Amino acid sequence: MKMRRRNFKATEEAPNFWPSFTDMISTIALILFFLMLLSYVQNIITGTNLKTKEEQLQLANADIQETKKELMILEDQLDELNAEIDEGQRILQLSLIQMSEQQKIIGNSNRELAELRTKLDQLAALRFEVLEAVKQSIEEELGGFTTNGESVVTIGENGNIILNSSVLFAPSSTEITQDGKALIGKLADAFENILDDDSIRQFIDVIEIQGHTDKRPGMDPNRKLSTDRASAVTDYMASVNPNLETKYGEYIAASGYSEYRPIDSSETEEAWAKNRRIEIAIGLKDPNLQNLINEYLNGTDQLLGIASAPSDDSN
Repeated sequence: MKMRRRNFKATEEAPNFWPSFTDMISTIALILFFLMLLSYVQNIITGTNLKTKEEQLQLANADIQETKKELMILEDQLDELNAEIDEGQRILQLSLIQMSEQQKIIGNSNRELAELRTKLDQLAALRFEVLEAVKQSIEEELGGFTTNGESVVTIGENGNIILNSSVLFAPSSTEITQDGKALIGKLADAFENILDDDSIRQFIDVIEIQGHTDKRPGMDPNRKLSTDRASAVTDYMASVNPNLETKYGEYIAASGYSEYRPIDSSETEEAWAKNRRIEIAIGLKDPNLQNLINEYLNGTDQLLGIASAPSDDSN
């Protein structure tokens, strides 16, 4: 009876083993499923991240390409800037060379100008000496004063020799007075003596006899009167001293200035008397000095790049 009981127990315990194994298999299967699911999810996540990385990489590559383009543009601009700097340096170097040359030219011009000024000063002194020589020669011939004590000959501020018109002409007349004829005769002799002196004559270009009148109220311009008086003086000099006309007629000229060059602008009898006059203007020449002036002016014109106008050889 006891043996049966043990067998019965054995028969009853056998079915408990298989459910435990099944549970274990199920657990393993479930674990594998979760592992596979986890792997799948991880692959999905990894793929998404990879795609994102690829997109970021593409964007980074695009940025790199854009940066390369900008860098190339900057390099081109840098090359252009370097070229401009080189050109600027070349132009600056040329400018410095030109400035140096211009400074040399200016230095030479200043030196020539100083020499020219010295010659002009010498000419001015010479002109004064010639005028003084003429005045002294006339005074030696005529005497210094009229019978009324008036100066026969004076030198004006413009350097011209002034003859007292009251000695030469009656009012509003072109006929020379007897005293005037004597004065002009001596004046002709004085001019002949002056022009006979080679050291003086070589500097004289013209001896201009100028007629001047006054400007009294209500009077018409006296251009004809002033011209006729100047001509009367030159004509009488030629008639009274034929040698002057024959030898030096080319030096004598007559001009009328009417009332337009007064020496006293006051409206008084005294001022009008001063303005009624005969002036003798001595035009000097110095060909060497004039050539020097022309050369200097031409050189200045070339330096400035402009054409020089022809100048008159007479002073």
